[in-house]
Amino acid sequence: MPPDDAGLARGVWTVVVAAGSGTRFGGPKQFAMVGARRVLDWSLDTARAASDGVVVVLPPDRAAAEGGVAGGSTRSESVRRGLRHVPDDAEIICVHDAARPFASLHLFRAVVDAVRGGADAAVPALPVADTIKQVDGEGRVVATPDRASLVAVQTPQAFRADVLRRAHAGSPEGTDDAALVEASGGTVRTVPGERINRKLTEPDDLEWARVAAGTEI
Repeated sequence: MPPDDAGLARGVWTVVVAAGSGTRFGGPKQFAMVGARRVLDWSLDTARAASDGVVVVLPPDRAAAEGGVAGGSTRSESVRRGLRHVPDDAEIICVHDAARPFASLHLFRAVVDAVRGGADAAVPALPVADTIKQVDGEGRVVATPDRASLVAVQTPQAFRADVLRRAHAGSPEGTDDAALVEASGGTVRTVPGERINRKLTEPDDLEWARVAAGTEI
């Protein structure tokens, strides 16, 4: 590891969340092949380069064989199970979804640097290109937010370790960990996200990833 990356990793641990069943994908996408490696392996390789240590959270039936931690029934519970295995002296904890295999070392560096710069948490974010509508339970539009104030967030997300642990106290649920920090009163900063850092959700995303692995990475 180059000296600057060694400095990046000091005091940083990453929880890689790979416990999903892949309902929309049609199976556990984290074990699908992209080139010569699995989606999970792409994510783990970068997380390990950016961290002193990595905890990978996996489906219960795969955890022992893969040397990981068994996940829970929700994403937030899976993160909490991973947090239990992060050393108490970790200063910064990153949380990364394994389904984003192309997150770069630069992106890890950006969120970690933002936390070291004073933020409680930092998340990668991209501008929203589409007009967003808020709808009610019957599908009627009730509001059109100004998209200039909206961003789409990605992982890895970085946190002061004590802030993340406190945000998870009481076992709250959220779509990402930054939302839990927001709810607990923490300050979340954004850094520029990366278009290549796409989340694999549908089967077509895997085909895109295989092309991207050969042409972009």
